[in-house]
Amino acid sequence: MNYFDAHTHTNFVAYDEDREDVIARAKDAGAGMNVVGTQLDTSRSAVALAEAHDGVWATIGLHPVHTSKSFHDAKELGVGGKEFTSRGEVFDKAAYEALGKNPKVIAVGECGLDYYRLDADTKNVQREVFVQQIELANDLKKPLMLHVRNGTDASANAYLDTVELLKAHAKIQGDVHFFAGDWDIAQQFLDLGFTLSFTGVITFTHDYDEIVRNAPLDMILSETDAPYVTPVPYRGKRNEPAYVVETVRAIAEIRAADPKAVRLQLLLNAQRVFGL
Repeated sequence: MNYFDAHTHTNFVAYDEDREDVIARAKDAGAGMNVVGTQLDTSRSAVALAEAHDGVWATIGLHPVHTSKSFHDAKELGVGGKEFTSRGEVFDKAAYEALGKNPKVIAVGECGLDYYRLDADTKNVQREVFVQQIELANDLKKPLMLHVRNGTDASANAYLDTVELLKAHAKIQGDVHFFAGDWDIAQQFLDLGFTLSFTGVITFTHDYDEIVRNAPLDMILSETDAPYVTPVPYRGKRNEPAYVVETVRAIAEIRAADPKAVRLQLLLNAQRVFGL
């Protein structure tokens, strides 16, 4: 294993036709992967994949957009009929705890706060479910995999609210997946001991260069968030874990650092954070 995709969704329906080939291509590229659940069913399928493959691990949890009825994502849920729009899952701590005791489960999440499509009556539900998952991570002594997204209203700052809840409840650290905040908020997470992970977005925008350049190298992780945000030079195609190589290359370029040294440090970071 030379690379680690810290956050991918090869458990989603987007890979139903060729999942084994996708995992094989990742292995050929030297990339291990963390398959992340978003609901109880995708958490279970993540664990099943991890159990079936070397170099594959799982994260289990309830995504904030799935704490209430939300938009339909065909890549995650399928198309039409029985593949429904998110049903609004009630967090079943006992069920997730049972999954989380599996040794191939390396984190709890993706959990957090998502204010992008926020309805006024769902904000409190998201906060309550997030706290429950922080407590689950505390109990399991496993790191958190955070999903945080601000709303379109400047006052809907999910990052600041997440920091507040972590300070109040978390006894463990973890990773801020697909970090998209500014340098000030990045420093607040770094001060709490959380790593920041970056996707293929950094191969086609400079929006996050300041953070990639300034964050301590031992506090950065690489990810794909596949099947989303495919990096250059694969734009227009479905993303997959093998493409994490491009994210690592971009991190080295942005930092003007030796690619081999960056690759090795990012791998060591993943091993440290997730106890691989």
